[in-house]
Amino acid sequence: MLNHVLSFKFNNYLCKGSRNKHSTKQTHCFITLHHIKMFNPLHVEHDSKRTEMKELSMVFLFLLFFSSCLHQEKRDARSSQQNISGNSDNIYDLDHIQETGELIAVTISGRDTYYKYKGKNWGVQFELCQAFANSIGARLRMETVRDTNELFVKLKECEADIIALEIPQTYSISSDVCYAGSWFLTDNGSQAIKQQWVVRKSSPQLKEALDKWYMPSLRTYLTERENSYFLPSPSSNRKVHAPILNRKKGVISPYDATFIRHAPSIGWDWRLLAAQCYQESAFDTQAISWAGAVGLMQIMPETAEHLNINSRHLQQPEKNIQAAVLYLRELHHSFSDIKGRMERIHFILAAYNGGAGHVRDAMALARKNGKNPHSWQDVAPYILQLSKPEYYNDPDVQYGYLRGEETYNYVQSIIKRWETYRKVIPGVNTITPQPAKRSSAKKNNKG
Repeated sequence: MLNHVLSFKFNNYLCKGSRNKHSTKQTHCFITLHHIKMFNPLHVEHDSKRTEMKELSMVFLFLLFFSSCLHQEKRDARSSQQNISGNSDNIYDLDHIQETGELIAVTISGRDTYYKYKGKNWGVQFELCQAFANSIGARLRMETVRDTNELFVKLKECEADIIALEIPQTYSISSDVCYAGSWFLTDNGSQAIKQQWVVRKSSPQLKEALDKWYMPSLRTYLTERENSYFLPSPSSNRKVHAPILNRKKGVISPYDATFIRHAPSIGWDWRLLAAQCYQESAFDTQAISWAGAVGLMQIMPETAEHLNINSRHLQQPEKNIQAAVLYLRELHHSFSDIKGRMERIHFILAAYNGGAGHVRDAMALARKNGKNPHSWQDVAPYILQLSKPEYYNDPDVQYGYLRGEETYNYVQSIIKRWETYRKVIPGVNTITPQPAKRSSAKKNNKG
């Protein structure tokens, strides 16, 4: 199906100064089947039954590699603009952004700026950038850095088009950048200070478009909406059902048979799956969260499509629970380095709620601080701490801000409800759970 060596070449115009027929950049990228197999999780030697699956996986990884080369080409093209003639006359302005079809904004990770939750992008700065990108017909690429200095480096090196963080106008900025677009006023007690996005002065079209587009009412609306997501009970469309349908008959929910059928495929006690389901939706098949998660196990449509399940079927109990178990199986493999099965369940539940990347960040922080990264008791405090800038901006953290308290409470609540189900509902348990303790994590999070 594939040749032994896959090769390709493509042309990509450079930034202004080289965006013409006389100056293009050609890149050759080579990748061998050996390289693909090295990174192919489905590669199994001497297994002819998986040949087709392996080949499909190879094609996917080839396309992924191709995409990364294109991504690097765009970076090279942007950064080269300032080196072509040795002066700042070469600009990368609105017309070039629309030509390439991509707007790059850079910010600092945080609750009020940009973060990932349930596999989607959130935050006021992200929402504002997305709205502007839509208005100019471009897709948005959002990037994060650790501090303000890095923001300006990215902008000046043409690796970003906008600093999507309102910088105080009292801040000392260089003469080659200027304020534009989104702004708000703060009061330091003696005077009102305007804070605003920043762009390069060599992008006057972009500055003009931003200033014409921005309306303070839009930022106010997005801020209020974002804040509503952090209320104790964020808005969601669901009906709350009893946690146990019939105690005497040993029935937790109308979906017990489905839990019993699917739980063994991941080695779980079906009552644990039921406990997670109640935490997710209170057994409401029609539940839809503020983030867009759907159904009994609150599956994101993007996750369903990734699992080859039609997202239009997510309000069907069978399909929804099937999708959840497939996703849980993926997480089991992702955290296979956690050897104890009960220990691993804590990490899997945390990843189901907050994302595997954030859990890995918490593990990295635990390791950095001399704790056991494979112990939930040691990692849980850092799940909580990832909502604080000094932790989510740590150099060892790759995925930024996390709604840590939500993820921590999610895990604790499921384990506790599972214990209750085990006491009152008969069933074969394939796992020996440890009693849910009130972790010291919350104590450690104070201050």
